[in-house]
Amino acid sequence: MSTEEKSLHFIEQIIEENLANGFPQHKLRFRFPPEPNGYLHIGHAKSICLNFGLGLRYNAPVNLRFDDTNPAKEEQEYVDAIKEDLKWLGFNWAEERYASDYFQQLYEWAVEMIKKGKAYVDSQSSEDMAAQKGSPTQAGVDGPYRNRSVEENLTLFEAMKNGDFPEGSHVLRAKIDMSSTNMLMRDPLMYRILHRHHHRTGNDWKIYPMYDYAHGESDYIEQISHSICTLEFVMHRELYNWFLDQIYDENRVRPHQYEFARLNLNYTVMSKRKLLQLVQENIVSGWDDPRMPTISGLRRRGYTANSIRKFCEIIGVAKRENVIDVSLLEFCLREDLNKSAPRVMAVLDPVKVIITNYPEGKEEFLDAENNQEDEAAGFRKVPFSKELYIEREDFLEVAPAKFFRLSIGNEVRLKNAYIIKGESVVKDANGNITEIHVTYDEDSRSGSGSEASQRKVAGTLHWVSIPHAVEAEVRLYDRLFIDEAPDSHKEKNFLEFMNINSLQTVKGYVEPSLANVNPGDKFQFQRLGYFNVDKDSTASKLVFNKTVGLKDAWEEKGKKEANLLMNTQKEINKYVKEKDETNADLLLKSIVDNIESIDNFSLINQTVVKNVKNDNNSLLFANLILLHSDKVQAKDIEQEVLTKLYLMSLKSQLAAVRIAAIENLKNDYLHFDDFKTQLSDLKNSEKNDQVLNLLNSLVL
Repeated sequence: MSTEEKSLHFIEQIIEENLANGFPQHKLRFRFPPEPNGYLHIGHAKSICLNFGLGLRYNAPVNLRFDDTNPAKEEQEYVDAIKEDLKWLGFNWAEERYASDYFQQLYEWAVEMIKKGKAYVDSQSSEDMAAQKGSPTQAGVDGPYRNRSVEENLTLFEAMKNGDFPEGSHVLRAKIDMSSTNMLMRDPLMYRILHRHHHRTGNDWKIYPMYDYAHGESDYIEQISHSICTLEFVMHRELYNWFLDQIYDENRVRPHQYEFARLNLNYTVMSKRKLLQLVQENIVSGWDDPRMPTISGLRRRGYTANSIRKFCEIIGVAKRENVIDVSLLEFCLREDLNKSAPRVMAVLDPVKVIITNYPEGKEEFLDAENNQEDEAAGFRKVPFSKELYIEREDFLEVAPAKFFRLSIGNEVRLKNAYIIKGESVVKDANGNITEIHVTYDEDSRSGSGSEASQRKVAGTLHWVSIPHAVEAEVRLYDRLFIDEAPDSHKEKNFLEFMNINSLQTVKGYVEPSLANVNPGDKFQFQRLGYFNVDKDSTASKLVFNKTVGLKDAWEEKGKKEANLLMNTQKEINKYVKEKDETNADLLLKSIVDNIESIDNFSLINQTVVKNVKNDNNSLLFANLILLHSDKVQAKDIEQEVLTKLYLMSLKSQLAAVRIAAIENLKNDYLHFDDFKTQLSDLKNSEKNDQVLNLLNSLVL
């Protein structure tokens, strides 16, 4: 096998094998088949890049087909948004098709199936149908309407089509095998009655085909050669093929279904239903909210089409499900923006700097490089004056040893400008710094070639000239969820993991070169990150969105939280050994503060579980986490693990462990009664006064 062949993903290998076995290349045809019931998200981008990528590789047409078979959830708004997203990603479709284009043909095929005894009208309730279908371990049984005559089925189906019956009164089912090990083959639904307005066919139809029926037949109509789905459709393949068997003409191309692993991204939800909930409950501002994983949200936030395509290329096409770290998507974005985004200066938390020895009224225009990664980007002029803004965090009156920014008595360089030295500050009545007074070295201007300009100082700061600064609203976006898998925890609503700091709006100041920017323009705010101009921006009010930071802050935060928990466990050991009551109280306060500061639910949940073992210090740590963390509760811990924790803790030789366990049980209304016997036994044998007082306060 050649090196090129080895690099092919498994679907490309299948296609190559088909071609080698005589399948005509000119009959290759693919499709991207979204249902227009929501906006496309980053998960769809993988499917888009796969299908359209195959089209480009094999010079084959790719249809855009809207599977619009459910008028209750589908809207023209979603159709338009999907088309816009595809074009933005850089893909063009051969034909724009709709499942609704085929309603008449699908109906006629269904009538033929009834005539052949392959379909029937069922008049049971949905509950009765579910019961008679059985379970994965129990075969289904024939329903009371399964053997209706062909004539009766045709009459009823025609009446369903004419709108003579209410919704839910009848369905059309395929007549396959009620004892099949694949429950999807147990007489699946083909049509249901819906008296709903369709975005394309209006009120022409009163019955609508089910997805499993319409999908494969639509592929056949369009002569799709390779129908590519995600892994959840593996069990549907048998049904896909059964429906094709009923209509297949050997002189035409027969579609084949292949499944690949969909994109799962951490710190994200991909369910359209849950994304719609975020929109409907106004948790976000809309489908294109820059915190949303939708293509339109990513676009508005400042993502580039190239970065998303590159991301999909890197993660590849696989047969096994896995979870991709969102930091990889952000890495692809940084890589792309680093090459293309002009560097500019902006200050988002300003404090005034006055250069006391700079001439009054003087202003200069200094040369600033637009992008050191792009030689063709050139330079721009940046105004400089006596009064500047710098970031408040870039100054400390008294600086620690490794603080490489501005402080009293220390020097820093202003980017593209001069070296300055902190001299004094002015404060308001509350002690807040309102002005920083500095002096500058007149001979140190960047690029001047002077000896002073060559001087090395520890730090370089960005800034904007106050007389020339342009005010802007800056929206600082962050991840929408604080947990890696917000919709994967039993007994937890994904909304419990919302990041309350996912959007912060500040008033900042930008250099005047940004006065005439347009929505969608992208920049690197030096030392701050990448930002783009939001669609809300106007000539009189600039609005920027933070796209991504220069570094992966979440990775750093994750490491910090993991390290903090490890260090806190060491503090537990010190606390247990500490004899001095005052010192012990201080240690305990530090431990509790650390626990309360951890946001990562999964991390803190796993820490509880790992510490349920026959070790007093570990048991104390687990109990203190349960007692003081607002991220994890007793109901979030598996029953067996929680029971073990309580039983071992109540028997612990360490009074602090028994106290913490009793406090947890007091708060755990679900399990308190289960441990009344153990608590009563402990009360009879307990010798520690503090534990005894706590036990006496309980109603046992």
